[in-house]
Amino acid sequence: MKKVLSIALFIVLALSTVALAATPIKIGYLANLTGDAATWGVHEKNGAILAVEEINKKGGVLGRPLQLVVYDVKAKAEDAISAARRLILEDKVVAIGGTNFSGLNIATVPIIEQYKVPQIGSYPTNPAVTVDPNTGKVRPYSFRICFTDPYQGKVIAEYLYNKLGIKEAAIIHDIGSDYSEGLTEYFIKTYTGLGGKVVSNQAFRSGDVDFRAQLTNAKNSGAKALVMPNLYKEMSLMMKQSWELGWKPVFIGGDGFSMNMFEIAGPAMEGSYWIYHLSFDDPILKPLYAKYEKRFGEKPTEIVNTVAAYDIIYWIADAIKRAGKAEGPAVRDAIENTKNLKLLHFTLTVDKATHNPLNKPAAILKATGGKMVFLETYKPQSNF
Repeated sequence: MKKVLSIALFIVLALSTVALAATPIKIGYLANLTGDAATWGVHEKNGAILAVEEINKKGGVLGRPLQLVVYDVKAKAEDAISAARRLILEDKVVAIGGTNFSGLNIATVPIIEQYKVPQIGSYPTNPAVTVDPNTGKVRPYSFRICFTDPYQGKVIAEYLYNKLGIKEAAIIHDIGSDYSEGLTEYFIKTYTGLGGKVVSNQAFRSGDVDFRAQLTNAKNSGAKALVMPNLYKEMSLMMKQSWELGWKPVFIGGDGFSMNMFEIAGPAMEGSYWIYHLSFDDPILKPLYAKYEKRFGEKPTEIVNTVAAYDIIYWIADAIKRAGKAEGPAVRDAIENTKNLKLLHFTLTVDKATHNPLNKPAAILKATGGKMVFLETYKPQSNF
């Protein structure tokens, strides 16, 4: 009997060794690791690392370990295109995670479609990432784990008009950004549809750091709120400079927010509102905070990016398992047919018509006492 048990144990150990030694399944990740967007990209890379390490400790997928291949795309479309091509042709990945920029994911569409490798973006919120605006057809290999600009724009507009009771608003947007222009379009459409007035519509270009001219115009318009569909550095400077001009409107922005804004904007952050993908205080996230700090030696500051990347890897792993093989087209089909998948921060079902997650709620956050305080979850109600 002991001999039989010994043989059985040997077989189990041998199989485990074979599994660990098996050819890895490669998953790519595109992250902005340098430049102004690095705070998000580094957290996404680390979130993906945590997920891959956890999955491999549990035996991998289909008896094979996962191998993560990450490239820095530097927030540039040409770098994203080059990295996607390299991931597919040289590294032989079966799926790609990232990026968090709409323009970059739109840029990689021809590559992933040509070579039939699915890509799941973290926060590329422009609808054109997954649906071709010219044909209205879904892009077969493009997916996202976030809600979209129309959804986010509606939430900002409705919350400002219905919840905060502000009927006149100013907006300052980046005319060179797909993200900013998308949010601007849907905010204005919903806000004016509700009866609100956009009394000042100002523009700037990426790289600008002085917004005093736009802010002076917005101040003189009589607007009670400033809507900022931009990225954190620009929004921080707008808020800081607005206070320096003596104008203290209600500030409200979208998911371009970062905790780094407290340092840049200073006291101007107090009382500002933000539409976000989750609450920092959600107790379900605490174990991930602890894992991150233990693994990387510091606390995560961009937890939303860490969570997104972490969940993207688990989503891809689940799709590979359901597909039964690590091949791009099969994994794509499994990703598209995802239903009621329990991820860390929500339960995911994919809308096949848009490749968006269905009914993902937005979190309303308010800067209070130097912290972000969760107010409520919100789903837009209007049809504008």
